[in-house]
Amino acid sequence: MKSCGSIEEVRANIDRLDRQIVALLCERHLYVNEAAAFKKDADAVKAPQRVEQLIEKVRTTAAEHGGDPNVIEQIYRGIVSAFIEDELRLHREMMNEKGAQPEAD
Repeated sequence: MKSCGSIEEVRANIDRLDRQIVALLCERHLYVNEAAAFKKDADAVKAPQRVEQLIEKVRTTAAEHGGDPNVIEQIYRGIVSAFIEDELRLHREMMNEKGAQPEAD
């Protein structure tokens, strides 16, 4: 991180980072959608044990980078929740296309 000389410079850097973050989230979303094809039911999509493993990893990564693990956990729980909801929707669509009975969420 570089020191900024004005609020405009701070905002420009935040905007630059936001563009990168959104691009990475979109790429992550593509992989999440691809994962739906490998999961047999809604429980596999929700995978609470996997979510907790991920949260532990991002908390550790945050600490390694000098960030606040609690803030990063809160952000990631929101990201994961949104992606799970979308993956459940996609999984239902895939199961309907295959003629399988979708499970209730």
